[in-house]
Parts: sequence; C-alpha cells; structure tokens
Amino acid sequence: MTIELDWENLGFNYMNLPLRYIAHYKGGKWNAGELTSDHQLHISESSPALHYGQQGFEGLKAYRTKEGTIQLFRPDQNALRLQKTARRLCMPEVPTEMFIDAVKQVVKANEDFVPPYGTGATLYLRPLLIGVGDIIGVRPAEEYLFTVFAMPVGSYFKGGLAPSSFVISRDYDRAAPLGTGGAKVGGNYAASLQAEVGAKKAGYADAIYLDPTTHTKIEEVGAANFFGITKEGEFITPLSPSILPSITKYSLLYLAEHRLGLKAQETDVLVTDLERFVEAGACGTAAVISPIGRIDDGDRTYIFHSETEVGPTVKRLYEELVGIQFGEVEAPEGWIVKIDE
Repeated sequence: MTIELDWENLGFNYMNLPLRYIAHYKGGKWNAGELTSDHQLHISESSPALHYGQQGFEGLKAYRTKEGTIQLFRPDQNALRLQKTARRLCMPEVPTEMFIDAVKQVVKANEDFVPPYGTGATLYLRPLLIGVGDIIGVRPAEEYLFTVFAMPVGSYFKGGLAPSSFVISRDYDRAAPLGTGGAKVGGNYAASLQAEVGAKKAGYADAIYLDPTTHTKIEEVGAANFFGITKEGEFITPLSPSILPSITKYSLLYLAEHRLGLKAQETDVLVTDLERFVEAGACGTAAVISPIGRIDDGDRTYIFHSETEVGPTVKRLYEELVGIQFGEVEAPEGWIVKIDE
C-alpha cells in the first residue's frame, strides 16, 4: 500500500489508522486480545474510568531505520511503568510479555504508516488501561479494557530542535503531595491544562511546575521532565515522588554518564539554583528533547546558553538518543526491540 502523507510536516495529531489492539479483563483474568478496525470504545456509561478517573496510559514510538527495519525503544520500561500505574489505581497489571506483544501487533498491522527513515517522524503508540463495567459507587472496577492504538507523528514542539521559553507556574500545582504525580494517569494532565493554556496564551511553550509541598523546587516542564547541564559538566534532573519517572530521562541519565562522561544525578533542583545551569532541556517520549532557552519566574529571567541556538551538550545528548532510536548509534544492551523478532 502507498500512503500519501506529508511525512516531514505531520505535527502531533490523532489519526484513525486501520487497526488497533484490544483486550478485556473479566473474572480475574485477561482474554487473548485481538486486532480490530473499530476505533470506538464501547463501554458502560457508569464505567469507573469516566466517573472516578480509574485509568492509566503510556506513550512509546516505533522507528524505521536506514535499512528499512522497524524497532521499538525500551518497551519493557513502558510495560513496567504501566504496571506501577495499575497498582497505584487498584487495576490489574498488564503482563510485560502481553504489553510488548500488543504493541508489536499494532505496529505490524499498520506498518505502512511507520514514517520513512530520514523524515524525523515516528509511529506513536498509545496503550490505554481503563476500568469499565456497571459500577456507580466509588470503588475499583471489576472489569477492565486494555487497548493500543497508533498514529504517525512529527515533532511535539513546533520548530524541532530549537530553544523554547517556559514560565514557572506559581498559581497551579500539577500533582498533590503523596498523590498520583508519579503515575501516568489522565487526571494529572487534566490538572495541568489551565496552567498550560495560560502559558501558551502568554507566548510560552508551556508552564513549569514546582514541588507541591514547598513550591521551591523544579519538578516537571509541562508534560515532560526537566534536566540541566552545569558548567562543571554535570547532568542534573529533579528527584521527587510526584514526578512521572520518564523513560527518556533515565535513558539520558545513563547516556550522559556512560557516553558523554558527565556526572549524572537526580537531586533537588531549587528555583534559586537555576542560574547554575549553562544549558537546560525538557525530555519525554513525545518531546524527545526540547532545549530550554529561557525560564521566566515573575520578574526574574534565566537564560540557558541561548534563546536562539541549541547548546553543545544538549545537542550531543539529542544526537546520541535519537541515533540509538533510529538505529544509527549502537544501543546499550536490551534497549532496542526489533518488530520482526
């Protein structure tokens, strides 16, 4: 099949592809699961996912290499994170083998929509786990639905690898202390919408959230994780139980230390210490790496390297990470899963 798409200008938008995977949990076990052409979910109007937010999701990508093969980047880590989310919301876990098999099935079934090598585009996959069934009281569901759908996407932030400006939110928190900030649940994103909309109206890429307890520490950059590079050659990223554990961030921690020779660590990042960073960025599956050129905090402004040019270390990290994902750079053991294996 020949697909006529503008691969280099896709953006980050939903697209109804031919097939997706769906499995049901009932009577204490998952069924075998299957591919379906139906892109509508048929669930009870009283499903706990709709009323009480009992749902979690993931995001990962499939990449086409120069040789034309297709590969996944650390899908086992997405499976483990969804399992952590499931435990936090009292949902049944999707076994790792089942998760990866579902993702592979969806990629294979929609192979013609995996963007060509060299376009910078990828096939984005969205696994979704929700509580369903006829329950109206506040309690865990007895039935669950697990689905995986996909769409080709371009860059999450317009302009690709170019510095963006962000503003610190002091009016809204992304997550509550001891809440669900460390799980990938929809409620965290709903809670961030008002700050995001306000930031974008003011001309920023997104809002930066502080720790919900003291409002003195950097936590997340919109829907991505923060990292900074010091002049001493340190890669530093925030550590907090209310930060979503980004697979991209932990990959960068490893690459910064083992490939770039930087001292890499997770620790508190105080707003008052932002001036120590000579470069900074936001990272995540959708964003990959978005260089941060400026952060505004009230009447205080922090500039990282340049508002118009990408810093050398951020650029090296980006090239190493993306090179691994597209098969151009040798990956650490276990990081790459081939679709046909």
